[in-house]
Amino acid sequence: MATITPAKPVHAVHAADGKRPVDYVWAIARIALGWTFLWAFVDKTFGLGFATPAEKAWLAGGSPTTGFLKGTEENALGGVFTALAGQAWVDWMFMMGLLGVGLALMLGIGTRVAAVAGGLMLMLMWAAALPLTTNPFMDDHVIYTIVLIGLALANAGTTLGLGNLPIVKRHAFLR
Repeated sequence: MATITPAKPVHAVHAADGKRPVDYVWAIARIALGWTFLWAFVDKTFGLGFATPAEKAWLAGGSPTTGFLKGTEENALGGVFTALAGQAWVDWMFMMGLLGVGLALMLGIGTRVAAVAGGLMLMLMWAAALPLTTNPFMDDHVIYTIVLIGLALANAGTTLGLGNLPIVKRHAFLR
């Protein structure tokens, strides 16, 4: 009678690099979400014609926050967010947030800070959209925030990222 060898569990460590399959899933999620933030920054800055036409680009004098925030006027918290639309400091904070979170996630450094900053940005956008039209409370902003929390808790910058650099390991704020 043949002996059946059980399959290696999915949480088992790979011998070559010490990483588990789930570490690579978190790394890919980190890079994908990082690209989402970074792409929003690039498109809004240069007006590449995807979400932002060239004439509304930040470099062409457009406001990256006006379109979204002006569209919240009729929502539950619309008055608060509409008042922020187009203000230079709001535009700068939003754009630097997109750039910072995007780069941190793509590079795998500062993922904890990026998770907090990105989660805050996403939850503010979620609040601006209330009440939601297709679901009572859940949308992609909440889901992305949950993923950001998972990335921070999983220390996702150490797989396929720069999170293993000695300087990052020495300084907790860079993790």
